[in-house]
Amino acid sequence: MSTSARRAPNMPAPVNGAAPSAHNAPGETAVPVLEARDVHVHFPGTDSAGRPVTIRALDGVDLTLYPGQISSLVGESGSGKTTIARLFALIYRPTHGEILYKGKPIRVRGGRAERAYYRNVQLIYQDPFASLNGLKKVRTIISRVVKIHFPRLSRSENTERTADLLEKANMTPSSRYLDRYPTDLSGGQRQRIAIARALAVDPDVILADEPTSMLDASIRLDVLNLLKDLRESERIAVLYITHDIASARYLSDRIHVMYGGKIIEEGPTERIISAPLHPYTKLLLSAAPDPARFKGSGKLTHEPIAESRPVDNSSDIRGCRFAERCPVAMPKCTTEALPLFRSTHDSHSVQCWQAENAAEYERQS
Repeated sequence: MSTSARRAPNMPAPVNGAAPSAHNAPGETAVPVLEARDVHVHFPGTDSAGRPVTIRALDGVDLTLYPGQISSLVGESGSGKTTIARLFALIYRPTHGEILYKGKPIRVRGGRAERAYYRNVQLIYQDPFASLNGLKKVRTIISRVVKIHFPRLSRSENTERTADLLEKANMTPSSRYLDRYPTDLSGGQRQRIAIARALAVDPDVILADEPTSMLDASIRLDVLNLLKDLRESERIAVLYITHDIASARYLSDRIHVMYGGKIIEEGPTERIISAPLHPYTKLLLSAAPDPARFKGSGKLTHEPIAESRPVDNSSDIRGCRFAERCPVAMPKCTTEALPLFRSTHDSHSVQCWQAENAAEYERQS
């Protein structure tokens, strides 16, 4: 059955307008569905001595999501990945900068506008069991969401929609799962139920925060393939958050590498994997269990360059936060503001002085 045929009455139409090709950079005519522009998020905190400090969870982030495209945020714990997801989900508010939905700044404070935004931007949590009510049947978990957002649907239409959503999430046949509880299901099945619930409101964007990190390796691929299928069939923009750059390569069209509250390198997935420029991206690749890093010689394409350790986001550093770990750091890496270099061949960009002498990169700022 086609997507249009499955859509229940009174449901909003799919996103229209130009969208980028699944595996290419967005074109000039592509319309972003969600954007972060120069976003900063600061929290009050204390240092090891108990003195008050400002935690700079995000420090000038630009990120754009397009319909029908999967973008990955990759980085170690504390880099700011989950903060971006919660910012897009309106759990956090920016200290500086703005969030735009379909080109318009988000200024929702309750009421109909806020409900509409929450419907269109859905967050899938890392732990599927914690995000589902274990005392409710699967039927109730999903049908209640449909009823809240689409109250004009009849009971039979709601039931049909609920079953259809389970089918979309590869819970087949749906009749097998409708009257079961989350406690009766495996971790992978629970995560698919969480995805089905997110799809219940026909969203424009799915924010998937480490959706496979708590699943067995044997079933992670099923969830990743489901997200891929939704990108193709529903034209949903997906933000996939992970510390595993190997899974990001498998799933995403673009990779954004985060460190210390900044996106330090981004571009088409294969460009990031095959020709990384930032030393931190090379560090992530050196730790990834990815056979593509071997080229038949038995040697790693990208050698390990540093040991991982927590990022200190409490200090006000003008330059690069990775500099103290970087084997090729120069004095200006810590004393001068990070420039942005962009490739003249594609949409690959990097915040690192390593691009200064590369012929194909132009300085943007």
